[in-house]
Parts: sequence; structure tokens; C-alpha cells
Amino acid sequence: MSSKAVKRLLKNIKETNPLAADSIEELRAKFEKFYLQFHTHQTSNLNEFKINDIPSFWISSPNSDENKILLFFHGGGFTIGSTKDHFDLCARLSRASEARVLSIDYRLAPENPFPAALEDCIASYNWLLKEGFEPSQIVPVGISSGGTLVISTLLSLRGQGIKLPHASCCMSPAVDLLFEGDSVNYNERKDWVTKGRLSSVAINYLAGQDPKQPLASPLYADLRGLPSLMIQVGSHEILLDDNLKFYTKAKEAGVDVTLEIWDGMLHCWQVFASEIPEGQQAIESMGKFLKAKLSPFE
Repeated sequence: MSSKAVKRLLKNIKETNPLAADSIEELRAKFEKFYLQFHTHQTSNLNEFKINDIPSFWISSPNSDENKILLFFHGGGFTIGSTKDHFDLCARLSRASEARVLSIDYRLAPENPFPAALEDCIASYNWLLKEGFEPSQIVPVGISSGGTLVISTLLSLRGQGIKLPHASCCMSPAVDLLFEGDSVNYNERKDWVTKGRLSSVAINYLAGQDPKQPLASPLYADLRGLPSLMIQVGSHEILLDDNLKFYTKAKEAGVDVTLEIWDGMLHCWQVFASEIPEGQQAIESMGKFLKAKLSPFE
């Protein structure tokens, strides 16, 4: 059962309708304003720089170990979102995992369709390697489309013969850009992301390309050889069934995959940790996973 706070949150989001706008510029500004209202100004350090031409940010907390890195990819359906509107989540993840966060503002569609965002994510991982970090010191973490990019990055690195990290984490990833899971319909009224939004995401990100490309929709990929993976998804998400399919396929491929289905939770509920206790609880659960995967390599 979802808490009263979650129900109030969903009602408020639907009334605000943050994914409705007349232009992509208006949508980005509206989405940023919407997410920022849930920030609690977490005590963290923020340092901005560039990896090639990619805006990049180091985010750390007082308990961060500088030798442990979360490589974070933000959400927003490949078309909106930034480190700025995910800063609160990054700060919470930093504290929960006792690691530094490197978050990048990858290129967005429709100006930069697939595979531009993926190329930026790969570049950020390779930059960390060039800086002297070992793969065992890095865990890619992403939310929504950022979760998709985590898996796609691992697949691409594997294909290039680049040594993979030992673990990765995804929150509410979009693993099939055809969005064919039954939960798209039966959870439509329980989530704040709509079928219309999913269709817009696919159109703008793919720009006419095949949605079954494995690097765009990881559900269609050969998943053998991927590192340990944690997935968090809410039982009220429209993406629930696609994630269940992906989990099953990953298990069958021999991947050490952990799936957490959070009862009554909506898409990206971790972002709303300042409003609902389940948001922070999910972050703490992910923090335990991250510390366990990073700690053996000190």
C-alpha cells in the first residue's frame, strides 16, 4: 500500500503537470523548477568542470571517500534534465554510499539524438580510467533515462573490450523504447509519467532509428558478461513490466542482478525523498549495495 504522502505527492504532480509545455525550452525550464522544489540543500561540495565539452560536476559529502566514484547519469527522458535538478539526489547518494559522485550533463535530444548521450556517458567513464581510477573504484548509477544509459554504456564498453566496473545501479530505467509492457496501461493512473510522454521520448531520442537497437533498448541486448546490477522500480510505475522482463532476461544470462520492487511507488520516487520517506529508504538501500561493492577494493 502506498503511503498518504505518496498519494498527496501524485495528486500534486498531476495538478502541476510538469511534463506539459509548448516547446522543448519551456519543458526543460518547467521540469527543472519542478524538481528543484524537492531539494533540501543537502550539505555537499559541488565542483564544475568539463570532460571534453561535456559539463561535469564533482559532488561530495563530508563522509565521501575520494577513491570511490559513483558515475551518475541524470533522468529526463533523454530530452530534459541536468545535474542541477538532480543535485539533491546526487548528494543523498554520496552520503549513503560514502563515495564521490561524478555527474555529467550529457547532450540532449532532439538537438542531439541517439547515440549522442551514450557517447558522452562512455567518454566520462573513459576519462575516469585515464585519470587513474580502476574500474573497481567506479559504479555507474542512473535514474530513468540515466538508468538506460548506464546499461547501454556497459554494453558498449563490453563491445569495445574495455574493462568493466564491478557493479552498476539503475533506478526506474527505460529498458524498452517500444514501451510494450502491460503496466503502461494498468498503472497509467497510478504514475505521473504518461503514455504520451513515453511516445514523445522515443520519437525525439531515436529520430526515426530502430527502437530495438540494443544500445537504445537494452531489453533486446545480449546481457552476458555484465557486472552486478541493482534495479529499483516502483509497483505503480508504467515501466514496471519492462523492468520485470529485463530482470528475467538478465538472470537467464547469468548476470548477478538484484531487483527491488517498492510497493506503491511511482516513477523516480527517490527524487522526492524530501517529501516521502520511501524515497530516502530506497536511497539508503542502494547505498548499502554500493558500499558493499566498493569496499573490497580499498
